[in-house]
Amino acid sequence: MKLVEKALFAIFLEGAFIKNFLIIQFLGLCSFLGVTKDTKGAAGMSGAVIFVMTMASIISYGIYTFILDPLGLTFLRLISFIVVIASLVQLVEFVVRKNIPSLYRSLGIYLPLITTNCAVLGVVLLNVMNEYSFLESIVFGISAGIGYTIVMVMMSSIRERTSLVPVPAAMKGLPQAFIIAAFLSMAFINYFKVIPI
Repeated sequence: MKLVEKALFAIFLEGAFIKNFLIIQFLGLCSFLGVTKDTKGAAGMSGAVIFVMTMASIISYGIYTFILDPLGLTFLRLISFIVVIASLVQLVEFVVRKNIPSLYRSLGIYLPLITTNCAVLGVVLLNVMNEYSFLESIVFGISAGIGYTIVMVMMSSIRERTSLVPVPAAMKGLPQAFIIAAFLSMAFINYFKVIPI
């Protein structure tokens, strides 16, 4: 039992920090740069991504394990995973638009773009490639979403603070965001020893 718990904890650390999808693997950067102008929008987007990553991990595991693999249709996994993710994003978009219209307006085009967020697709594909069990898939999906949230909130907090600092006009906006992202990435890489120096 303890070995199982250790394995799940290792998967959690890997998904949240060591193989963070945003600043270690550089997946899902469009929302990372587009929505981190304010913390409220970043937190809302992160909640939606956690839900989609977790549910996509659960549903995709069932589809792959009980339908695609036994029938020899594994070549359809990419299409089936995209359909699952798109359906979940439609559900999230409907719920957010109906219940939190201000958040829906602030997220704009980035909310439906979760469908094409390669971080979400990366989670379900890595679940299959790593041959994770059902429980491991859920843990990896949740941890990847938590890692996404941590980085989004850190980035939005830094961008909010640095918006008060005088910056040359040529460096405002995306150039400034890329520089902050580079420093965040170097901090994660150094702290978690992703690349041994």
